[in-house]
Amino acid sequence: MYRTAIEKLIKWKASPRRKPLIIEGARQVGKTWLMKEFGKQAYADTVYINFDSNSRMAELFASDLDTDRLILGLELYSGRKIDPNNTLLIFDEVQEVPHALASLKYFCENAPQYHIICAGSLLGIALHEGTSFPVGKVNFLKLYPLTFKEFLMATGKQRFSELLDSHDFQMITSFKQTYIDALKHYFFVGGMPEAVQSFAENKDFNEVREIQKGILEAYEQDFSKHAPNVIVPKIRMLWNSIPSQLAKENKKFIYGLIREGARAKEYEEALMWLCDCGLVHKISRVNTAGIPLKAYEDLKAFKLFVVDVGLLGCLVGLHPHTLLDGNDLFIEFKGALTEQYVCQQLKTLEDLGIYYYTNDRGSCEIDFVVDTGEQIIPIEAKAEVNLKAKSLKFYHEKFSPGISVRTSMADFKKEDWLINLPLYQIEQITRIGEEK
Repeated sequence: MYRTAIEKLIKWKASPRRKPLIIEGARQVGKTWLMKEFGKQAYADTVYINFDSNSRMAELFASDLDTDRLILGLELYSGRKIDPNNTLLIFDEVQEVPHALASLKYFCENAPQYHIICAGSLLGIALHEGTSFPVGKVNFLKLYPLTFKEFLMATGKQRFSELLDSHDFQMITSFKQTYIDALKHYFFVGGMPEAVQSFAENKDFNEVREIQKGILEAYEQDFSKHAPNVIVPKIRMLWNSIPSQLAKENKKFIYGLIREGARAKEYEEALMWLCDCGLVHKISRVNTAGIPLKAYEDLKAFKLFVVDVGLLGCLVGLHPHTLLDGNDLFIEFKGALTEQYVCQQLKTLEDLGIYYYTNDRGSCEIDFVVDTGEQIIPIEAKAEVNLKAKSLKFYHEKFSPGISVRTSMADFKKEDWLINLPLYQIEQITRIGEEK
């Protein structure tokens, strides 16, 4: 299974300013596989250490964090010589031993020759709990579920994935049915590696659904095992309310839908916990179009999306037969799945600020507005080929963006101020913006 993050890791290895690398991401998005695969591809040897329930490692890192002493201990534990030029050191579930996280500072300062990559399923939580290592001594990489392009590659459609990069819109349109069919599969399967691998091998939607249920159960267990007891019920209630929040026409998150009379203050910690462990994406509102958009963020108004479109379908019990009935998938719960999909793809694009827009009266809403650092691009997401774009026109007349994008199942088309970008090409949004 190919992950584009491998290319980022190769750049990290070659960088003269390389620091220990921390890979962040939700449980089961493929962090462990990625680290081991990178070790196989780019190093003569890999030393893999799992810190979960590892008393030997807890003892090694408990006292002196002298790097020579730590390397000796890791060599004795693994039975391997660690060559700083040719060995990749992998620290998995590193949040289980906070001193191991703290040691990264000393590896950065005193032993930068070692190549160290760390990951953990709840690493975001550990980092926000004030684990003692200074920012600036590590590099970060965020890992998400497979994108639609990676899904195409995993399911034997590598040439179709490459074609999307070519911007040969005429050729892409000629094969649009292949992309539309694959996109329907992706809406159901999502991008969690285990689900994608199962689908690629067996094309069995029921098996995929069982895998997704298992992943959701593991998340529920994490709530009980790792979150403070006092907020566990609130995490569960908030998490389970997301599908109904997204089913509304106006998808702004409303605490009152969690339970009657609920207030933001009661659920702030639960929301932060879900964000920190990578299970939800919080997309804030803006009410203007200035650069940078973050300066105009309304922290009180936001939409919440889950980590993966397939898991969202599993949460609502979307049935596999929907896929066999033409466009039914895009009719039932269509707006929620489409926005979830678009959010998920946008999240994988580097250095992209993602927000949504409503005016103060609430009469105009743009599903997403993205800040590339050089321009603001409004995006309206449509589930089928509905080409009405009243809000987008209003936004365009008010703010005059360089381009406005409507993404739908319709073919690519460039008009005066509007680009219709097929949903299966949404990952190209920043390149389309550059070519305006």
